[in-house]
Amino acid sequence: MAGATSVAVITWVTRLAGLLALVSVLVPAGRRTLRGHVAEWLELPHEATVGAATVALVTGVLLMLLATGLKRRKRRAWQLAVATAALLTVSHLGLRHALGAGLVSLALLIALIATRRHFIALPDPVTGRWRAVRVFLQLTVAGVAINFVLLSVAPVHAGVGDRLAQSTLALIGVSGPVVFPALWLEDLSAAVGLLFGIGAVLLAAYFLLRSAEPAPELTDDEVERLRGLLGERDSLGYFALRRDKFVVFSKSGKAAVTYRVIAGVALCSADPLGDPEAWPGAIEEYLDVCRRYAWTPAAMGCSELGATVWARFGLEVLEIGDEAVVDTDTFTLEGRVMRGVRQAVSRTKRAGYTARIRKAEDLSLAELDELRTLAATWRGTDTERGFSMALGRMGDPGSILVTAEHDGRARGILQFVPWGEKGLSLDVMRRDRTADNGVNELMISELLLTTPAQHVSLNFAAFRAVLEQGQRIGAGPVARLSARTLRFFSRWIQIETLYRFNAKFQPRWIPRYLAYPAARDLARVAVAVFEAEGLGGRPYRLLRALQRV
Repeated sequence: MAGATSVAVITWVTRLAGLLALVSVLVPAGRRTLRGHVAEWLELPHEATVGAATVALVTGVLLMLLATGLKRRKRRAWQLAVATAALLTVSHLGLRHALGAGLVSLALLIALIATRRHFIALPDPVTGRWRAVRVFLQLTVAGVAINFVLLSVAPVHAGVGDRLAQSTLALIGVSGPVVFPALWLEDLSAAVGLLFGIGAVLLAAYFLLRSAEPAPELTDDEVERLRGLLGERDSLGYFALRRDKFVVFSKSGKAAVTYRVIAGVALCSADPLGDPEAWPGAIEEYLDVCRRYAWTPAAMGCSELGATVWARFGLEVLEIGDEAVVDTDTFTLEGRVMRGVRQAVSRTKRAGYTARIRKAEDLSLAELDELRTLAATWRGTDTERGFSMALGRMGDPGSILVTAEHDGRARGILQFVPWGEKGLSLDVMRRDRTADNGVNELMISELLLTTPAQHVSLNFAAFRAVLEQGQRIGAGPVARLSARTLRFFSRWIQIETLYRFNAKFQPRWIPRYLAYPAARDLARVAVAVFEAEGLGGRPYRLLRALQRV
């Protein structure tokens, strides 16, 4: 507890020191103080004043960037913070610039050294170290080259060596040997140099300190071991075989946890695989990995049993919705409650639609390729949605494909993956946007009426209980407001739409939970969950652009 408090204090002092450094440079009073003290005390040249201001500006931003790494107890962030705080202290105190800010940076330096034992987390498995070096070199070389060309075409009388020295020194705001015929030209050269110099340092620091997201990929051997741990208990177990995950096994090999790293969160989906008695061993291995790299542990879509086990390890638990499970031996289209589904099915059949149910192994490669192409075309978004209830590929052995066909063409596709020997779980649900309404109802009802599976898991309904409570007679103002808020966001995330669609089939509602360390981590975990499910988070195009840099 004392260690957590020390880290929290260090994090906020680091942010404060960085902010004060920026204020001391950017606020006019701070700049005047700098010029006055430098001139009166050391009588340093103007270039030294500009250099000190540049150092204070860059180190201030660096400290604010480093605060996030310090919060995660990263050893590399601590090493850089010590060096940055020392440099900032010299910049402030050595030049008598902004005494208060200098004392804060000095206090930060002392505190960092005193608490070094708390910052032990290793760098992430895939880091931006070499990318940081490359970006730094690219920007500094570009800044020198642009300034050199500018000085070469400008009316200045200087040799190649002087122009190169001037271009290099401009990166840190220091004048070189070149004598400029006009003040505007000197200012332009200095501005170009400082822009590229500061940009090189800050962008390199970003790539060096950012929460790296290793590209996960299960090996064939790991997939086979995971298949051996699949059982009848969890309807979401098969989705652990997604390739874009890491896996850790218990020491006994009887249980495993799969996860993906997103925004510093090691996000698991559903329950651990294997024998529930062996789950604690797998969770311990997973939490050990999280401690080693300072990742935030989180598990989404847990069952009640899984949530109970996670809670034993100190994680908080929040109910996030319900999974719709239909028992096929009691499913029927008869009765008043099924009138809506029955009418939708009858309408699509009259329009000439038929449903075909086939095992993936019974389709040819050409047929599978065609269905994959159609599913991608009908998806409607750049990113594949789904993480906890999506496999991310079609045609796995054992999966069931249902197609709605009209005039010999597929107009809708469902894929169900195995849930042990007696169940199926819905993975993909796509349809042609020009197809008639009721196509999905036709495919699902035909499967439920004909499949030998005893249980079929349909879509997950987020916050179902909140929606139901908010529309009950006598619901309180908090319940009504919560339901109204969810309906508002349903315009983009389809919260209410999925709930009402699932409810048509009269399923059993199985609660699912989110496990997370503490309330302060909930925002970060939410970003990771939304991004994993393809519902939002950090902009996809920005992430792709940064990955290519």
